[in-house]
Amino acid sequence: MSADGQGRSHWFDDDAGPVVRPYAMTRGRTSSQGQHRLDLIAVVVAEPHADDPEGDHMLSPEHVDIVELCRDIPQSVAELAAELDLPIGVVRVLVGDLVDAEFVHVNRPVPPAELPDESILRDVINGLRAL
Repeated sequence: MSADGQGRSHWFDDDAGPVVRPYAMTRGRTSSQGQHRLDLIAVVVAEPHADDPEGDHMLSPEHVDIVELCRDIPQSVAELAAELDLPIGVVRVLVGDLVDAEFVHVNRPVPPAELPDESILRDVINGLRAL
């Protein structure tokens, strides 16, 4: 007999409500079409014309939540994952879907290799001071 005394076992917590597996939210996908790798610090910004994401019946509630969170304040991919309590891989797929549907755009960080070298910046500052 199980712990609940009814002869059946529960694999979920009654207080948690229905459990949705992350792969169900992404329909089993691990990436979206045309999705580029999204860094944790990539910033997601809602498009100005994305006024009513709830009106699009192709979007899941999680998609709508992402657009709503990014409407007032742009959010990083990591912040979205934390706020929605979802795995980062799921958030990347959902954000990729929203980019494809033109509800959001992503500002990707500058790769470290493309950042100017600190010594060059010091030389420029010293040159400006010399003027």
